[in-house]
Amino acid sequence: MVTREGARWHYLDSAATAQKPNVVIDAVARALGPDYATVHRGLYARSAEMTTAYEAARREVAALIGGAEHELVFTRGATEAINLVAQTWGVANLRPGDRILLSLLEHHSNIVPWQLIRDRTGAEIDVCPLTPDGRIDLDAAEAMLSPAHKLVAFSHVSNVLGGVLDVARAVRMAHAVGARILIDGCQAVARVPVDVAAFDCDFYVFSAHKLYGPTGIGALWAKAELLGAMPPWQGGGSMIDRVTFAETTWAPAPQRFEAGTPAIAEAIGFAAAARFVKAQGLGAIHAHEAALVKRARSELGRINAVRLFGPEDSAGIVSFTIEGVHPHDLGTILDEENVAIRAGHHCAQPLMAALDIPATARASFALYSDDSDIAALVRGIERTLRIFA
Repeated sequence: MVTREGARWHYLDSAATAQKPNVVIDAVARALGPDYATVHRGLYARSAEMTTAYEAARREVAALIGGAEHELVFTRGATEAINLVAQTWGVANLRPGDRILLSLLEHHSNIVPWQLIRDRTGAEIDVCPLTPDGRIDLDAAEAMLSPAHKLVAFSHVSNVLGGVLDVARAVRMAHAVGARILIDGCQAVARVPVDVAAFDCDFYVFSAHKLYGPTGIGALWAKAELLGAMPPWQGGGSMIDRVTFAETTWAPAPQRFEAGTPAIAEAIGFAAAARFVKAQGLGAIHAHEAALVKRARSELGRINAVRLFGPEDSAGIVSFTIEGVHPHDLGTILDEENVAIRAGHHCAQPLMAALDIPATARASFALYSDDSDIAALVRGIERTLRIFA
């Protein structure tokens, strides 16, 4: 990648959002241009064709994670998907005395919606600690779980520490006490193979823009029987069966949860991104990123002032601090070197408090990353240390 001036640009912020391949950009451009029409309403040919393409996109996105199209709801992103579950399944099923189990490393999007539901329903929240290397401590979670727990909500891959959850074990533990389990797959779907059927999880959420797709769209996958029992969240067009002033009846899931005109071009781009990732091979992507993580941790570990966080085998993410240098200052100096990282609390303030730090610097990789990006990062850190010395 290059800057607007033509210089090499080292993009190490893919955990925030991935750069888009041409196949995705072209798919969105076609959907907004020669192919454009509304969906589900028009009787004319182009509308019917776009409706077919939109529903085919649902099928392709669901297939990426081993799901079926009738189990997948398009949302504005993973954040909305979690809120949808909280405001529908949560309101219908949680009562005073019920408990929700989260982990210490969750993104705010997998904390705040459950706090809102806690305050609305009277349910309580428990927090699972981490292992010394920064993974969700499933031994501790198993000891904490009780029949009072109705929901477990864990990240598949931490957006700060990069640790990969043993999803199958987490699901078995939740189901053993009768709880449902939601997995936040935002950082996982572009990095590791996902099979919701094999996992047997109840809900799985993810966003397109971290998967090399467009912003403004994501997905909720849920078991069909759960979606079928969940009440609608928003009202409007498309999510209805019949409307009278006396009463309204609802469309079946997943349409019940997609009120209004959907993000049509974005859904087409989402499917293009899913095809792109499948063509590259998630196993190959994970191996590529794992090799970069290993190399980056080795190079950064040689710098005495650097403190690394997270497990050695993190999935595509390396978080660190530099003694005497705030991550924001590091990010600013690295930007002068055409190196883009993320610096801050990464929407994980409870984790930062537990680590007793205000923020970290985060370098995150993707399939377009290579050794030159690591070399540029190290050069930028060495320059930063000279400046602050």
